[in-house]
Amino acid sequence: MSSESIAGVDQVVVARLLERERARFLQAHPSCVAEARRSAAHWLNGVPMHWMTDWSLPVPVVVQSAQGAVLQDIDQHSYADFCLGDTGAMFGHSPPAVADVVREQAAHGFTCMLPSHATARAGELLAARFGLPFWQMTQTATDANRAVVRWARALTDRNKILVFDGCYHGTLEDTLVRLESGRVVTRPGQVGQVADFASHARVVEFNDIAALERELAHGDVACVLAEPVMTNAGMVLPTESFWSAARALCDRHGTLLAIDETHTLSSGPGGHARALGLRCDFFIAGKAIAGGVPCAVYGFTAELSDRMTTFLANKPSGHSGMGTTLAANALATSALTACLEKVMTPAAYEHMNTLSGRLTGGLRQLIAKHRLPWHVVNVGARSELCFSATPVRTARESLDANAPALERALHLFLLNRGVLITPFHNMMLISPATTAAQVDALLSGIESFLSELLP
Repeated sequence: MSSESIAGVDQVVVARLLERERARFLQAHPSCVAEARRSAAHWLNGVPMHWMTDWSLPVPVVVQSAQGAVLQDIDQHSYADFCLGDTGAMFGHSPPAVADVVREQAAHGFTCMLPSHATARAGELLAARFGLPFWQMTQTATDANRAVVRWARALTDRNKILVFDGCYHGTLEDTLVRLESGRVVTRPGQVGQVADFASHARVVEFNDIAALERELAHGDVACVLAEPVMTNAGMVLPTESFWSAARALCDRHGTLLAIDETHTLSSGPGGHARALGLRCDFFIAGKAIAGGVPCAVYGFTAELSDRMTTFLANKPSGHSGMGTTLAANALATSALTACLEKVMTPAAYEHMNTLSGRLTGGLRQLIAKHRLPWHVVNVGARSELCFSATPVRTARESLDANAPALERALHLFLLNRGVLITPFHNMMLISPATTAAQVDALLSGIESFLSELLP
């Protein structure tokens, strides 16, 4: 093995394979190349939203259609889709039940800034599914997290929040902080940031109960905002007793617990927290909650609802600083209701989890066969191939195990063979529309990739 080996693979070989696959992509995608030239004339970096350049491709794949778990591009290539819009299409592209109500609602108005006929039913479904009685809607999970953080500060009269190092809660500035040599600092790379959000945050490592207890003991933390499983620095699972201990600490120190399940809806019909039996004060979900139609929700306890009502009755008149005109529009509310009632069913999750088990088992067999220092993490319908020998306990350990060049090569190799996985890390998501044949095609593609890389 070469001295340039990383994650058990010779990086010189990786670089050569990546160069070859880039040439193959360009040759096979002339229409995408032409469309990229057109878009570059009017869109910053050639795309309408800059995350579209995060794919490690010579030019973006331009989508012609998306249905179920299949994408087709304008060069007429079809892809088995395990990215699913980075979770936004977790339940498949255009789930029929959602598409039907969207078509119906389109004939009766998109937005009125008034409740629609679906509003009461949506609230009933949310309460029954996630176990919290009161709810509000926003356009995105970022908006929902922002509202939760502001409510937590208002209701506790505390100015700090606590997040875990390596967290992801959308583009909420309050959470774009990290630990650096024991200090809380603003994450680098932010554009136009002038406020010092690090001064209003505490950050600890995930799974570190002692650090969590130390920081909450200051008595100034309004809420802990967290995913029940970390998903944006690779997947990091909680230790067995972590959340029960964290819940007890929040209760002891008068800190609210807000659980962001935007990604971990993959765990089951009630999300990961409900599967754990974890009691939360706030619950946040976005992306896939309305079947891919822009929508997010946040729920809260009856006790918090009473405190909110009292607060609103006594606050001065004026804009609260929360909410957007299009939030809770009729189109999103109809889609939310249909997704909760007809798409996110126990049968759908059974299918997703069965195929996810098939994928996870196949990946582990490949790792063992090739004697690679890798492992697989699985959370319901979400699996991730990780470039470390053993599971990690913190985001920092996960990030230190990253092998970006190897990731880029794997993603492009698979795409050139009709399989799409998420451009961030090696996350693979199963939808109700995913088939066993698609899972087998993904495993076959990874097997071919490894056969070319390894002696």
